Amino acid sequence: MNFKLDFVGHRRGFFIFSGVILILGILSLLFQGLNLGVDFVSGTRVDIKINQSYDLEEAKGHLKKLGYPSPDASRAGDKNEWLIFQTNQVLDHQDVGKIREEFRSSYGDQVDVNEQKVDPIVGRELVKNAIIALLIAFLGMILYVSFRFEYRMAVPAVLALIHNVLVVTGFFSIFQWEVDLVYIAAILTIVGYTINDTIVIFDRIRENMDLEKPKTWEDFSKTVNESIQQTLVRSINTSLTVVFAALSLFLLGGESIRYFSLALLIGLIFGAYSSICIASQIWIGWKWKSMEKSKLKAQTAE
Repeated sequence: MNFKLDFVGHRRGFFIFSGVILILGILSLLFQGLNLGVDFVSGTRVDIKINQSYDLEEAKGHLKKLGYPSPDASRAGDKNEWLIFQTNQVLDHQDVGKIREEFRSSYGDQVDVNEQKVDPIVGRELVKNAIIALLIAFLGMILYVSFRFEYRMAVPAVLALIHNVLVVTGFFSIFQWEVDLVYIAAILTIVGYTINDTIVIFDRIRENMDLEKPKTWEDFSKTVNESIQQTLVRSINTSLTVVFAALSLFLLGGESIRYFSLALLIGLIFGAYSSICIASQIWIGWKWKSMEKSKLKAQTAE
């Protein structure tokens, strides 16, 4: 690239932009929470394949007739041929059989029903294991980056990861998209991808720091900007390649991985953004302050 971008000079704007998005997401989490799937709460998800066009309210009426007063049901599938029904009750085979017979009596023998059940103990265990998995991933990355580079790079790298997780979670809370185990798989994928992009940028910053040995804030800014500039094409090309793959999954992959693809899309976009505009900007501010303190201590000692 021939043009130069002043990433460091716009760092305050990046922080404000991220802060606004994070605040909106956190407020949504506080006031309306997440739309947790049956993977994380006790209950049953029933997928009813009707195989024809149908009226959603009429379909809900059949569920009400079976004793579900306010059924949580929605259309799904490329042609809306599926009805997804969730309840906090753990249904047995007899209950599912009644649903199958009720819908077959109205829509024909082509109706098929599949259920997914999670009891309270399993739901709590899945939540605990998901949190542990994320914490282990973060801890491992802090240790690796600290060993490979320095702890001042490890902390910003993990802060960028937390930023991405909160952004994706905020979007899912704001729009009330369903959160299930597939969502956790998407988050772990985003974490792994983002840390790779961040490490590439930090590696180039370290190389240029050793070569140029900046002393002033202007020199520091120039070194970081040049390092980002040198890896920018690689970051954009890699991100776009994966975004195109995730977009294809979202459009053509079917209902079962739709939210996985959506989480990936959001996470990959903000992952590239945070590596360039958050992690490196936190590092330069921290590094410069530590150098200023070291200079002040040296002057005081003299």
